[in-house]
Amino acid sequence: MSDILELIKSRRSVKKYKSDPVPKELIEKIVEAGTYAPTGRNWQSPIILAVTNKEIRDELSRLNFGYDSDKRIDPFYGAPCVLVVLADKSKHTYVYDGSLVMGNMLLEAHSLGLGACWIHRAKETFESAAGKAILKKLGIEGDYEGIGNCIVGYPDMTPVDKPRKENWVYYID
Repeated sequence: MSDILELIKSRRSVKKYKSDPVPKELIEKIVEAGTYAPTGRNWQSPIILAVTNKEIRDELSRLNFGYDSDKRIDPFYGAPCVLVVLADKSKHTYVYDGSLVMGNMLLEAHSLGLGACWIHRAKETFESAAGKAILKKLGIEGDYEGIGNCIVGYPDMTPVDKPRKENWVYYID
């Protein structure tokens, strides 16, 4: 079995991607890792949207950016795949559950040699009328809140390693 601590320590957020598509079998492994994240009372409150359709990916990018503008800033940094995590708000652990799904997927993407990054504003995206319309179009019903967007692709940069802060841990013996 691989050394999970080394995997955790070497994972970094990637913020520039090649346009090459990610093979479906790799995406399936990443989302499978997400489905094995621990959840409160094993409610399994999150769901994952695995988005590789360019039109929907670009619409999510526009919604995530927050408004129409002449500037064309892509908050997904050109990543060809966006794994959106939403969670059922009726379960009081939903934010934590979705966060653990995101963490598992980030680590699995790294273990497969892919780049990944947590992109915020999924909550705002799916609170909007346009975001709700996307869910409705997909046949997803329920009271879901966006937790995060896990962007995935082949890195076109080398992330910088940053030292850990001081006083992170206090031992109480």
